Amino acid sequence: MDDDYLDDEADEGDRFSDAIRILLLIAAVAAPLDEGDRATAPANAVAVLKAESRLQKLDFWLRNPDYLADELLNDYERSREVILLDIAGDILDSDEPEVCAIPMVRYLFGAFEALDRALSVLVAPRLLIVTQQRRNQRVLQDNYFLTEKGRQLARQATEQFPELAWYTQRALLVQALAEATGHSALALRRRQYLQRDYAETPLNEIIPSIAARTRARLAGLRSAQLLGDAA
Repeated sequence: MDDDYLDDEADEGDRFSDAIRILLLIAAVAAPLDEGDRATAPANAVAVLKAESRLQKLDFWLRNPDYLADELLNDYERSREVILLDIAGDILDSDEPEVCAIPMVRYLFGAFEALDRALSVLVAPRLLIVTQQRRNQRVLQDNYFLTEKGRQLARQATEQFPELAWYTQRALLVQALAEATGHSALALRRRQYLQRDYAETPLNEIIPSIAARTRARLAGLRSAQLLGDAA
């Protein structure tokens, strides 16, 4: 069999896998349309996620469970809410950081991957509608409108394939983390750049895993919690 054919098949598989992940992410985190959105929203739109840069930042945490868990540990150290330690433990006690990781490359403004091919799978059947805000011929922001058809398909996909529910569960966790950080892409970027391994990754190189370091950190925090309870 031709190697180019196999590569094309793999690319198609990746494109559809990416499309499913993006659809489930947007379905989980997109905000209901407010009055201003409804005035300009496409027909059948039910929710919107604003700004590609924000989508990229949320997708990074979804694709990198070790970084997501480390952020939960950061929040635990600030708040001492045990549930955050427990959720981080659920991630790090499993093989999720290895099995579910989809690495991203660091560019000038942080983790990024071109989503055009994956989005085309969603836009063609109008599961998602992408619009652009422009000023003086310059694109200021992309907006991702989830349609009722897209919402229904996301729901059906997780019902028919329970393993896909993981994306929705983690996307909701990512959304909660984003809300605690601030909704803007700038706030999310600043938070992600506080991660040493992330910030020190050379431009155009893959952001490395921090699973081992984060598991060691989790163990230390658990020990400290036990000592505190025993005191």
